[in-house]
Amino acid sequence: MASEKLLMTADDVRRALVRIAHQIVERNRGTDGLVLMGLLRRGVPLAQRIADAIKTFEGVDVPVGGLDINLYRDDLTSRPQPLVRPTQLPVPIAGKTIVLVDDVLYTGRTVRAALDALVDLGRAHQVQLAVLVDRGHRELPIRADYVGKNVPTSLTEEIQVRVREIDQREEVVLVDHERRVLA
Repeated sequence: MASEKLLMTADDVRRALVRIAHQIVERNRGTDGLVLMGLLRRGVPLAQRIADAIKTFEGVDVPVGGLDINLYRDDLTSRPQPLVRPTQLPVPIAGKTIVLVDDVLYTGRTVRAALDALVDLGRAHQVQLAVLVDRGHRELPIRADYVGKNVPTSLTEEIQVRVREIDQREEVVLVDHERRVLA
């Protein structure tokens, strides 16, 4: 059995997402033309929470969508048949500032796939990236514009983001697959 270490509580996650929401509005000088696109699965509820926070302090409903990147993955042929879910596009993205939202940034390959998927949907004015956790180990030259928490990890470790909409609990944990829990 692998060991788990709690990195973020539900309150920590909430605070990080509110901070990211403020940073997005500040950097973009408001919300005009802004669209949040969560990467399916856990990126969608995180994007919705960022939009809810923006609504609280700006009084504006920012459109939120969900982006399925499964058919754009570069490891598609080495994996079992992907479960393809529909992309939820709240508005046309042409000319908009798109903020991709994901739970964990690791190698950068998921973000590369998301960029490819976006190109098929239209030509955005600008694309930004918001992640709850950046764990390092990039394989591609991709970086997040907004980060909730930076967590340097080893290759035997995994970051698991659990959201109540999917996992019925709210937390971020570090799982070490090399370290064993002694019973």
